[in-house]
Amino acid sequence: MAEPTPSTDHREDLGDVLRRLRRRADLNQRELAARAGVPQAAVARIESGRATDPRYRTVERLIRAAGGELRFGAEAADEPGHLPAPVPHDGFRDQAGRRYPAHLDVWEVREPKDWPGAWWAEWYNLPPERWPLPLPPATYELNREYRNRRRRSEWVRGAVAVRRVTGPALPLTSWRFVAELPGGELVGELRAHERSPHLHWGGEEHPGEREVVVDGVLVAADHRRPGIGRRLVQALVGEFTRAGIRVARALADEPGVSFLLACGFRLEAGRPAALRLDRPAGAGRPVSAGRPLPR
Repeated sequence: MAEPTPSTDHREDLGDVLRRLRRRADLNQRELAARAGVPQAAVARIESGRATDPRYRTVERLIRAAGGELRFGAEAADEPGHLPAPVPHDGFRDQAGRRYPAHLDVWEVREPKDWPGAWWAEWYNLPPERWPLPLPPATYELNREYRNRRRRSEWVRGAVAVRRVTGPALPLTSWRFVAELPGGELVGELRAHERSPHLHWGGEEHPGEREVVVDGVLVAADHRRPGIGRRLVQALVGEFTRAGIRVARALADEPGVSFLLACGFRLEAGRPAALRLDRPAGAGRPVSAGRPLPR
C-alpha cells in the first residue's frame, strides 16, 4: 500500500494535525464535532483538505476539543512543542480510495486470520477459492474496549524488561527470570533448575554434562499476547553459552506443549511418570500415587 506523501499545502497540513490529535484522543469525527460544538461535516472537510478557508474559531475549538493547543502551530497539551505521533495507517485506503478513520487501529489483511470478519478461519482450513467472502485490503475493530486492550498490548510489548534473578536467597542450581513493566509490576516469570544427567540416571558416563529443566513459564492473564513468555525462554537460552549448558528439558501438556515447540523445543521419546500426592480427609499420612503417561 502506498505511503502518505508529505505536502506543503497548509489545508492538508491542518487536516493531518487534526487527524493526529483525534487519534490521540480516541475520538471519531462525530464525537470530536460534538465536543467542539461544530458540525461533523466541517471536521470532514478540514481533514480532507476540502475546506478552502476554515474559520480560526472553528479550528481553535476542534484543536482544543482534541486535546491540543493552538498557537503558531498545533501541539499536544501534554507534550508542549511536539505534534502527536502520525496516524500510522494514513497510507491505507479502502476500496473507494478513502482514508480509514484516524482514531481506529487499522491493519493490513494478508490472510483470513487477520480479518475479524473471517469467522470461518477459526474452524475451517479453506483454500482461497472456497472463501465465503473476499478479503478487504485492511480492517479495523470498532469496539473501544478491544481497541484499548490492543494499544495497551503494544505498549507492554515495547516496555517490558526481562532479567535474571540471582542472590543468596536462591540455590546455585536455581534459574529464575522475571518480566517487569516500568515501576516494577511483575507480569511474567520463568523458573528452572539445573541438574546433571548422571545423578538422575546413575553412573558417570558424562560427568561434565549439565542441563536445565524448565519448571514453569507464567505470564499474567492480561499480558499473554505480546510475546512475554517467548522472551523469558529466550533469556534462559541466552545464558546457556556463558554457563556451558547445552540441553534444556521440560514436561508439559497443552497448551504448554505448543508454546514450547514454538520456542524451539522438540518432542522427545520417553515415558515420564505423572505423580500425584493426595492427603485424605482425617488421615495422618499422605498417600502417594503414580501413573505412567500414555505414549
